[in-house]
Amino acid sequence: MDVIFLSPGYPPEMSHYVRGLAEVGARVWGVGDSHPQALPDNARQALAGYLQVPRIMDEQDVLARVREWMKGRNIDRIEAQWEPLVLEAARLREAFGIPGMSYDTVLGFRDKQLMKERIKAAGLRVPHSARVRSPAEARAAAERFGYPLIVKPIAGAGSADTYRVDSDADLDRVMQLTRHVPEVSVEEFVEGEEFTYDTVCIDGRPVYENVAQYLPRPLDARTHEWISPIICTVRDLDQPKIRKGIELGHGVLKALNMGTGFTHMEWYLKANGEVVFGEIGCRPGGAHLVDQMNYTSDIDLFREWARAVCWKSFEADATRRYNTAIVFKRAIGEGRIRAIDGLGSFKDQYGRYLVWDNLLRPGNNRRNWKQTLVSDGFVIVRHPRWDDALTIARAAATDIRMYAS
Repeated sequence: MDVIFLSPGYPPEMSHYVRGLAEVGARVWGVGDSHPQALPDNARQALAGYLQVPRIMDEQDVLARVREWMKGRNIDRIEAQWEPLVLEAARLREAFGIPGMSYDTVLGFRDKQLMKERIKAAGLRVPHSARVRSPAEARAAAERFGYPLIVKPIAGAGSADTYRVDSDADLDRVMQLTRHVPEVSVEEFVEGEEFTYDTVCIDGRPVYENVAQYLPRPLDARTHEWISPIICTVRDLDQPKIRKGIELGHGVLKALNMGTGFTHMEWYLKANGEVVFGEIGCRPGGAHLVDQMNYTSDIDLFREWARAVCWKSFEADATRRYNTAIVFKRAIGEGRIRAIDGLGSFKDQYGRYLVWDNLLRPGNNRRNWKQTLVSDGFVIVRHPRWDDALTIARAAATDIRMYAS
């Protein structure tokens, strides 16, 4: 089994997928624009070969270089797990005649307006929305849908360049802020709790499922610096409200003709019990969500994803043992981290539930919290009971404080 993997070293977590592929018996050929020596050690050790290209997102150039590099070799799979490259991987698959999801199918997971149109056509509830390329089109959409609205990139990831809009003045301001985005989606703002639905699929059939809740919703977390965002996986997936979201997810996967691999979906639960689709990608969730899922069941989904891709098999015992919460921290002040208060006492009280302390230590520069959810680091905690897991996570959010100067 020979697998080409696009961008094996960036973002850093891509190296784990490369490692997983090698562990299930694949020969992995990496293609990226990083220098070979800049690759993480585990990626470099797992690769059978590496092709450095000038620009990983230059589709035609990458195709020509890979075609020359792979002469005389059979390619069985071409994979990408980073959102900006999933369409390029589909183009390469089609060019080489490799099995896997087509460009048109992957486009349904990448283009947010097309995505909602296909899902709505299947009879599922999606936010009212419009594709917008100008302020005039945005104002027309606002007149149709009313406020509040959400404005976000048609082909975005996470909550980047995503804004809530409550008035005409807000809309004018946001359209100025998103001038660099070629197309945006203007859509109905859905009031409610926000969850994920994550899967590993084999030929569209979920062989692993996960639900996690955002506390607070990502848009709120990206708006207020003082918030320590929490994402917590849900151990009990048989709750009626959670089952509604999972059933919605099943319909979405069918509507978009999902193939084999990871999916990451977001959905809303309204106060009246209605579930509403948000968006979905045919790739894993970021910000260490796969690590959270691993800690939820004590498994290795990097390896199991690779097994699914290569051999159409999933072997891990995915029994859900814990609710697992990640708490992202943002330092007070600017510059370098100078102190962390409350971490010692938190560990004294909750240390047996702490599985990963990834906080930046004093001397490190602060990260830009608007550009990365990981911010100035995180802790991951877990507990079999939901209420206890949230109590511990909220203690980390409020009692641990980081300072910079």
